[in-house]
Amino acid sequence: MKITDIRTYLIQVGPRPPAPGATPGESDFRGSRCWCFVKIITDEGIEGVGEGSGWPRVIETAVHDLANVLVGEDPAHIDRLWARMHNATMGHGLIGTVGGGAMTAIEMALWDIKGKVMGQPVWNLLGGRFRDRIPVYGHAKSPAAAHRLTELGYRGIKVSFTGAVNIDKVAAVRDAVGDDVDIMVDAHGPSWMTPGDAIVTARALEPLDLLFFEDPVAPENLDALARVRDGTTIPLAAGERVSTIWGIRPYVERGLVDVIQPDTGRAGGITQMRKMAAMAEGHFITMAPHSGSLGPLAEFAALHVMATIPNALMLERIEFDWPGRYEVVSPVLKVDNGSIAVPDAPGLGVEIVEEEASKYPVTKNVTDMPPDDGWSYEPGTVAEAVYFQTRMRRAARLSLRPTGSAK
Repeated sequence: MKITDIRTYLIQVGPRPPAPGATPGESDFRGSRCWCFVKIITDEGIEGVGEGSGWPRVIETAVHDLANVLVGEDPAHIDRLWARMHNATMGHGLIGTVGGGAMTAIEMALWDIKGKVMGQPVWNLLGGRFRDRIPVYGHAKSPAAAHRLTELGYRGIKVSFTGAVNIDKVAAVRDAVGDDVDIMVDAHGPSWMTPGDAIVTARALEPLDLLFFEDPVAPENLDALARVRDGTTIPLAAGERVSTIWGIRPYVERGLVDVIQPDTGRAGGITQMRKMAAMAEGHFITMAPHSGSLGPLAEFAALHVMATIPNALMLERIEFDWPGRYEVVSPVLKVDNGSIAVPDAPGLGVEIVEEEASKYPVTKNVTDMPPDDGWSYEPGTVAEAVYFQTRMRRAARLSLRPTGSAK
């Protein structure tokens, strides 16, 4: 069998609708995004699908460039082909999310082909599964939205902020869902807090018994993350923006986090995800893959990975997403009692619905600055577009104790 062609499908994804129970005007996503799907064609008629994330419009170009070293090759030799792609891109600089996303999409599709050839789901080719279902967690910005997720069986809720964290809002969600539901907090973007601000925030969150505090400081600042690690008892999580085992290595070897969060669309591929998990396992660290901006193909791949590793924690899930998500692939994943069944069909167990995917041509792939919500940035500074920011009004914002805590 030989690879004869690699095709790409760019899809413009619309904004997410408000979640049932959300506060009027509340949005769980700033705006539009893109997905990059890939299909590998072979001379025997077997096709494999994959997805690359990180910067999809640029990843599409990278995929077509990498096709030059793949067309004519036997798709069975996945690791060797991955090494060829890695070596081919090395001369352009260290692998980032663009290279990682392109290699991920291709490698994912190669696993899909192998599973179809063998008549086995990918998880069975990876050594079998530990579990039949993968627990998921959802996103909520209000107590009502969190309660709606628990009604659907979710046992994990993440409250996300841009930079600064509203302790009272987290406390209100905790009160709404009770102690039997895990709460996570994500400070996942500009303007990130300084280490001192992040430590004060983490200590204020400690009475709320979080499952983890995600990305409290900018991802490049590992020394700052170490300071936060030493300054709080809350478990920390990070890693969604890195690719390959070399990217995740310092987080694990330095003991900076309790949970690694590689993104299934840009980590480097299914094999890289499992190597990351093994590295983390050796340091008693769990894995909860990032899935906030991913499309449905990568979500299928995440389920196969999570089924086969012993240190799987939970999988991030956007329950109330853009409606087209449920049209561009088949079948569609569904949450039942807070978990998703691991697919049993050969390969990844999913196909692209090309007619539907073609209905959403791309127009942009970068988001504008978030609206001024009066919290994420200091008043009047949104237009400055700073990457990190010292929090002022400290007595009101950072030394705040939960006023509605269940504790």
